[in-house]
Amino acid sequence: MTKKVIIIILAIVFVALFFYFNLDQRVTLENLKSQKQEIIDFYRARPLFTMASYFLAYVIMAALSLPGAAILTLAGGAIFGLFMGTLLVSFASSIGATLAFLIARTLLRDSIQSKFSDALEPINKGIKEEGAFYLFTLRLVPIFPFFIVNLVMGLTPIKTSVFYWVSQIGMLAGTIVYVNAGTQLGKIETVSDILSPALLGSFALLGVFPLLVKKVLALYKRASD
Repeated sequence: MTKKVIIIILAIVFVALFFYFNLDQRVTLENLKSQKQEIIDFYRARPLFTMASYFLAYVIMAALSLPGAAILTLAGGAIFGLFMGTLLVSFASSIGATLAFLIARTLLRDSIQSKFSDALEPINKGIKEEGAFYLFTLRLVPIFPFFIVNLVMGLTPIKTSVFYWVSQIGMLAGTIVYVNAGTQLGKIETVSDILSPALLGSFALLGVFPLLVKKVLALYKRASD
């Protein structure tokens, strides 16, 4: 059995189980609020098992682009606190994102690159030269859903190691914001309450800044030559 077939079968099984058990309807803000104390009591009784289960669930959901990552991030803060919640979410989300990236690369990249090689050539060149900067901007500015960034980047030539560490760093600020919001779960009515326009603007400036610096340095170097 080929690697692609194994990946497809595993993905279908996990997705089918997710929807069979109606987890898409259970992983909600309302359920998290109502069951928060029960989960915390379970965590206090079995801390390592709870953390491991949470970490694994987050990785699988991120890897398969299943809905509910924002709620799980809030749950990290509500259950584990700011420090431990941030630690668990940061690594679980980055590992899950990298797995999603690798799934897209394994299943789709060769066929898409061969069919649209001419159209993708400028994009491939840009990713090779500035892929880390572009990815960092996309991670900091939540314009595109992260699962789309994972899948699209898997179709490009960016190195897996670069994708991982840039994702780890780039998603950290947003992770801290969501985990911290989870520690104050009672004040949140909807997930959209977390990101204010001012906060989004700050992320945008942080994301664009490295690109601007690189462009300015390139212009300066060109003028000096």
